[in-house]
Amino acid sequence: MAVSPFKFLQEVRSETAKVTWPTRRETTITTIMVFVMVAVASIFFFAADQVIRVLITFLLGIQ
Repeated sequence: MAVSPFKFLQEVRSETAKVTWPTRRETTITTIMVFVMVAVASIFFFAADQVIRVLITFLLGIQ
């Protein structure tokens, strides 16, 4: 089923109009939450890496 480019662009425009776009405040809060979660994950993985390093060093007897 071939659709003309003009008809396609009309459909894209009508679908885009149906989208609920986030407000500036929602975007800001979401961005801040992403940065917070990245920081928390970084701290967690750093701590886990240090614990694993200590355990492996102890088990292998490396000084």
